Amino acid sequence: MTSNTVRSATEELARLQADGCTPEQAWALFDRLPVAAVDEIVTGRWQGSEIRTGHPFDGVLGASGWYGKQFDDADSVHPLLFSDTEGKIFAVDPRRVPLSLTGKVPLPGVRAIRKSLRYTGIALRTQRYTARLRAVEYRGVLSAAMVYDHLPIIDHFRRVDADTLFGVMDMRGMTEPYFFILRR
Repeated sequence: MTSNTVRSATEELARLQADGCTPEQAWALFDRLPVAAVDEIVTGRWQGSEIRTGHPFDGVLGASGWYGKQFDDADSVHPLLFSDTEGKIFAVDPRRVPLSLTGKVPLPGVRAIRKSLRYTGIALRTQRYTARLRAVEYRGVLSAAMVYDHLPIIDHFRRVDADTLFGVMDMRGMTEPYFFILRR
């Protein structure tokens, strides 16, 4: 990928994130990005952010204190890192997160829950890895994907640049795509 292509993909992603977009606009960028190899993603902690596309999850992860993901090796992944209001980052077991409530609790309620994470987060925390990285074919392209151990969720990644991934959550039963960004 040339530096002009990297710059244009990086700029386009920044524009989509700043302005919001339709799922079709997000797919257009996702589908033209190069693959992300598993070994390019490990190791490290990646900070996440959302792309607003009108999805019911829009704003929920940010309001809840979602920090991102941590890849220690292909078999050792923390798929959900959160930070409390004091900035302490910790891994959460995805099975303990009430995903069925996502999009049903108003954002002020989600923000109130975040304020209590310093105390209630203890029940959600884990030291165990709860996901793995694998190369998975998605939309006709073999690229890195994070496979959750205990939930029907696969996060598929494409590379924007050396330190930025564009991801889409593929969750059984979810009819709309949920897009996000990870930055190392």
